[in-house]
Amino acid sequence: MIDDTTIGGSSSKFPPTRRSAIVASGSSQPEERQQALEKIAAAYWKPVYKFIRLKWSQSNEDAKDLTQAFFTRALEKQFFTDYRPEKASFRTFIRTCVTRFVINESKYANRLKRGGDAQNVPLETAEDVCGENLQEVFEKEWIRTLFTLAVEDLRSLCLTKGKRLHFELFERYDLEHCELAYAQLAAKFEIAPTDVTNYLAWCRREFRRLLLDRIRELTVDAAEFRREARLVLGETDDYLR
Repeated sequence: MIDDTTIGGSSSKFPPTRRSAIVASGSSQPEERQQALEKIAAAYWKPVYKFIRLKWSQSNEDAKDLTQAFFTRALEKQFFTDYRPEKASFRTFIRTCVTRFVINESKYANRLKRGGDAQNVPLETAEDVCGENLQEVFEKEWIRTLFTLAVEDLRSLCLTKGKRLHFELFERYDLEHCELAYAQLAAKFEIAPTDVTNYLAWCRREFRRLLLDRIRELTVDAAEFRREARLVLGETDDYLR
C-alpha cells in the first residue's frame, strides 16, 4: 500500500526535463505505466484520500482502502489516458474519476449486501468542510503534497552532492522559520555569513526547480504547466520561462 504520510522552459515548447506521468500512464510498456502511476499517486494519494474521507464520511481505514483500490484500478483500466487539459484541470478530472469509482464500488457493495456478504458504502456526501468546499480542500492538499515531495527531492539532491549543510540551513531557516539573523546562523554552523547567503540561495533555486519538475510531471503540455505553476507559486509567465 502507498504510504499515507511521502525551470520553466520556452513558452512555445513543453520543457523536456521530465516526461509527463499522465502521458506515460497510457504507455504500451507495463513498467512505464507502473512508474507513471506511482508518480501520479505520490502527488494525489493524500488529496484523494482526504476527498473520499470527507465527501463520503469514511473511516480512516476505509478511506485508505478505497484510495488504494482507486489507484490500482486506475493502473488496470488506464483511467488517465482520457484526460483532456482543454476541458478541465487534472485535479478536476481525477476527482471525477474518484467519484465515479466510489459510486460504482457502492453499487457493488450494495449487491453484495443483499447477499449478506458485505456492508454498504454510504453515499451521503458533504460539499463543504469548515467553510471550504471540497475542491479547495483537494487543491490545498495537492499543493501541500507537492511541496513535501520537492523538499524530499532537495534533501536527496543535497546528500548526493555532498551539500548536507546547505539543506540543514534551508531546513532551519526556510522550513522551520528560524528567526536567527544570517550572522547568528553563520556562527552556529561555523561558516562565514556569505556562505549562509550563498547556501540558502542555492537551495531556494534548486527547490524551485525541483518543484516545477514535479508540476511538469503532472501536466501534459506547456499551457497546462504554466497554469499549474502559477497556481502553486503565484508567479507570472515571465518567471516560468
